[in-house]
Amino acid sequence: MSPAPLSDCLPAFGRHRGYPPRYGWLRKVYDALLQDPTALRRPDATVVLGVGKSMVPSMAFWSQAFGLAVRNSQGLVPTDRAHWLLHDETGADPYLELDASLWLLHWWLVSARPCHVPTWRYLFGYSPLSRSSRAETQGRLAAAAEAAGLRSPASSVLASDIACLVSMYAPGDRSAANIEDELSNPFRTLHLLDPEPPADRRADRSHLVVLRRTAGRHCPAPVQVYASLDFAARTAGPEVGSVTLARLASDPLGPGRLLLTSTADLRRALHQIAGQHGGLAVVESGDGQETLVYSCPPALLAEDVLADAYPSLRPTTSHAGRWGVPHPGPDGLTPDFRSPRRDPGLGEPSTHVAY
Repeated sequence: MSPAPLSDCLPAFGRHRGYPPRYGWLRKVYDALLQDPTALRRPDATVVLGVGKSMVPSMAFWSQAFGLAVRNSQGLVPTDRAHWLLHDETGADPYLELDASLWLLHWWLVSARPCHVPTWRYLFGYSPLSRSSRAETQGRLAAAAEAAGLRSPASSVLASDIACLVSMYAPGDRSAANIEDELSNPFRTLHLLDPEPPADRRADRSHLVVLRRTAGRHCPAPVQVYASLDFAARTAGPEVGSVTLARLASDPLGPGRLLLTSTADLRRALHQIAGQHGGLAVVESGDGQETLVYSCPPALLAEDVLADAYPSLRPTTSHAGRWGVPHPGPDGLTPDFRSPRRDPGLGEPSTHVAY
């Protein structure tokens, strides 16, 4: 029997305080926590972060939801994943200028175990419809929460979650009055959602919530394959093995669903990256079923593959090569990809959460 859709989610409805992650927030929190783990609890936190008082707890929430910060006895501290991505000198993309980083953050957000954003997990992974009204989505969410044994959230909280999700991903109008809002919401550039207004109310852009099921075709191939290997490591185990293309494309927690990637686009990405990495192969069985085969631990291969999206981070020796698998090896001398600030960390951050 399959587990309930939200069974591995925290009961974290509405913890974002109504704010989607804005441009610069993750880097601001990272820089502040490097200096002081209690930075977000200090009286001058608004001055340090340059935001309003109501935004500070939202920034703390999103940093934990993306797996970029965890709480310890001192306060919030950056994770290895945060160092890998955001460190000023050695980070892969400190200012999140690459589309690959936004796709990667989206994957980390919705695939996390436990997941901090159950509404996001449900909509991308489990929603049976590509197009639905807010009211319909809210009703299915409430039922899913009850089935998972989560405390039933108030309807106003679910409405706030849906509104925040739409604001995070759905492009708005291009009017001069709205341009600042567009620029401050970087995840809208992924075009994962496309809300449509009802015919008689053009000002209400979020009456319908529409998933763009082919949006993942714009996701860089290394991120698609990274997500595939990450999924394999979580579901099939940490050792060498395989996972079928059908499962990658259709499983609620696989890259096909969570990245809105079609089977054809996922197949194309797998073949492209497998041709560049000796530890990967796409094979076809006698019945025509395609399978991704990995001949060294998927977590290690995932790190090598992800480096393809960030050329400055490509290691001199791949993990596949260390496992005796021939690898062409990219040019350039860079630090070892598994050094403390070069490991994106497939392992999940601590489940101890306090927003």
